[in-house]
Amino acid sequence: MLRLIFSALLVLTLSVLAGAQQSAQPPVKVNVLNVCTPSSEEQQEIASALGKVPKLPSFGPDFEVSRGRSTMEERPELMPAAGSAQFSGDAATASWVRIRHEYSPQAMFSTVQYSFSVDNRNMVETLVFHVRDPKELMELAIEDSASTVTSPATMLQTNTPASRIKLERFGKSSVVLARCFASQGGQAPDQSAYEPLFRSASAILANYRGLLAADRMVPQELARIPGASGAKLKPATKTGPGKSAPPNK
Repeated sequence: MLRLIFSALLVLTLSVLAGAQQSAQPPVKVNVLNVCTPSSEEQQEIASALGKVPKLPSFGPDFEVSRGRSTMEERPELMPAAGSAQFSGDAATASWVRIRHEYSPQAMFSTVQYSFSVDNRNMVETLVFHVRDPKELMELAIEDSASTVTSPATMLQTNTPASRIKLERFGKSSVVLARCFASQGGQAPDQSAYEPLFRSASAILANYRGLLAADRMVPQELARIPGASGAKLKPATKTGPGKSAPPNK
């Protein structure tokens, strides 16, 4: 009998200790981003950030161009693509090119980085602006995507509309606006009120694609990556605004 009482007291003591340990754990705070219909305040923040991007920037002398290949078992988290992009659960290989330029010391932004990634299903462009002295805003990122039914050179000659805008804020949660599509059995949300923001972001992406010579450099760098999707396709040569000519044979 004493043994049974001792065992019961031991179990009760362990249960109390376990409960105390669980109650001592700090609560987990989860921030859910409303990427389809951001609030009016968040829309104003996005518009303000987009308006601060210089159309005719003054770049410093330092820049970087890099290329590579990455094996991804999961969807990349740097800048998730819009719902139109397709990702499989299997391991995928993506080839990518990055172009980074530094702004002059007087500029609000310190660097701008353009990235182009292509795998066997999708092509994704990402443009990221880093703020030199972050207070409220830390960085602004703009993304678009397209399927690989066309070549990277063709996509880069086309002004693909922006599909996602993201603000990283200092000490606050991110602000995101993304193009949202109909879910299974549901309707697509009405995003007509956000079209001015998407148009502004698309114009910035198109402008910097030209300023950074991405439409010329990306196909050339991809061609140097063995087995890169679209690398076997020769890049088009621009002959004027909005025009291209076939490459020399």
